[in-house]
Amino acid sequence: MTTTRGGLRGWLAGRGKALSGLRFTSLRLRLVVVFALVALTAAVSASGIAYWLNREAVLTRTQDAVLRDFQQEMRNRAGTLPVHPTQDQLQHIAGQMANSSQRFSVLLVGEDAGGRAVYGTSGGLSGFALEDVPLSLRTAVNKQQPVDSGNKSPYHLYWQRVTEHGTPYLVAGTRIIGGGPTGYLLKSLEPEAKDLNSLAWSLGVATALALVGAALLAQAAATTVLKPVHRLGIAARRLGEGRLDTRLRVSGTDELADLSRTFNKAAEALEKRVADMAARDEASRRFVADMSHELRTPLTAITAVTEVLEEELEFEGGGFDPMIEPAVRLVVSETRRLNDLVENLMEVTRFDAGTARLVLDDVDIADQITACIDARAWLDAVELDAERGLHARLDPRRLDVILANLIGNALKHGGSPVRVSVREEGGAGSGDSVESGGGGESPEPGWIVIQVRDHGPGIPEDVLPHVFDRFYKASASRPRSEGSGLGLSIALNNAHIHGGDITAANSPEGGAVFTLRLPRDASALTERPAEDDGDDSTSGGRAKSGGTDQGPKGGAR
Repeated sequence: MTTTRGGLRGWLAGRGKALSGLRFTSLRLRLVVVFALVALTAAVSASGIAYWLNREAVLTRTQDAVLRDFQQEMRNRAGTLPVHPTQDQLQHIAGQMANSSQRFSVLLVGEDAGGRAVYGTSGGLSGFALEDVPLSLRTAVNKQQPVDSGNKSPYHLYWQRVTEHGTPYLVAGTRIIGGGPTGYLLKSLEPEAKDLNSLAWSLGVATALALVGAALLAQAAATTVLKPVHRLGIAARRLGEGRLDTRLRVSGTDELADLSRTFNKAAEALEKRVADMAARDEASRRFVADMSHELRTPLTAITAVTEVLEEELEFEGGGFDPMIEPAVRLVVSETRRLNDLVENLMEVTRFDAGTARLVLDDVDIADQITACIDARAWLDAVELDAERGLHARLDPRRLDVILANLIGNALKHGGSPVRVSVREEGGAGSGDSVESGGGGESPEPGWIVIQVRDHGPGIPEDVLPHVFDRFYKASASRPRSEGSGLGLSIALNNAHIHGGDITAANSPEGGAVFTLRLPRDASALTERPAEDDGDDSTSGGRAKSGGTDQGPKGGAR
């Protein structure tokens, strides 16, 4: 059943791609349709005109020949009859007239000596009869016209085409001038109709062939015209994917060749511009990295001195002059802040250079959050809603960085209490731990969702899209904050390197909510089991501030 469904889905997908290529918005289809419509219009018009001209020519030629022969027979044979002929005489003359070269039926109508109407027909009693002649034609034939300079004959020859039982006929009649019988003829036009039907079929076939030929010609023309456009589309797609060395082959001097040249010039300019920007960006990153490394050496010495000063401040009777004690405390706090800033800058350069690596371990999420809160003395200000036993394979140091930034940001710029809740989505149960080491089985796919919510005023709507931007300042009146402005950006990068994400929103009940989603097993995203360099290590029992900015995002809130 699975195979059948898979085959059906594949067939439907193939059909969908084929039909999408034939959508009416396709330039190729529109060209074919326009060519076909033009060819159809021209072929139908030409065929219609040709059919009409041939039809008139065939019918007129046949009709003129029949009428001419009928007039000749009326003069030569019916004209020899007496004014009051008998039926036998009429019958005899009608038979002779019907034997002419045109082979038509003849009906002669006269009056005998007693004034009675007598008839003679070439087909016998069941042949051509007076009822077969339309009344309008009989009236016109028997009507006497006035003779004058413009009309020298009181009677004329009249004809009419009629159709009976699907067969066309020519009916005509005239009278003998000076007295005598009235003659009518009936000529079948079926042979001519068959010839015209054959002509119509031939023209229809020719029209169909012309339509097919026009479609093929349109297809060939569309291929010729659209092939450069197709190549241009592929080149533009490759350019959009970052392959800036893409160029088009230019041939000819037409508009498409000019378009290809323009594209090549634009691609060359874009490649040069991107190369310049990349070089400047690399130089900027190298400058930040070098500067951070150069600052670490004097900062190490300064930090050691400030730690001694801090111990002296905390020692009763440290001996500091009360006038200089605030300055000493300011030096201690600013030195610590400067040390945090340097560590954060080094962490940012690792992310930008792509050298940041994961050191994965089996982590109990509840224990990790508890350790993060306890190390920073936040136990009284943070409520934790997490069940123990929910394990994930993550980098514990980077998870600590994320948690410290989110919780510290909520404490400083939100409202107490800060609530941290943990749940899992789409994976194994909370009691299923992830095996660490190479011998364990791969865990079921799933996600760990950690929410950090405060009870403050929330984040302004215009600030929400920028809370993870580096050094973003929500207010120009607060250009300086206790944090470096990199904390949430580093937290987001640490989530991304795990294959997760962080989102910020405002809760309907008030306060801001940061939602962290991490995979239960990030080992599939680890390129190699490499250890971080010494700069990423932690010192002592407390997480270093490298990558951990507990302050706000540069006053974003």
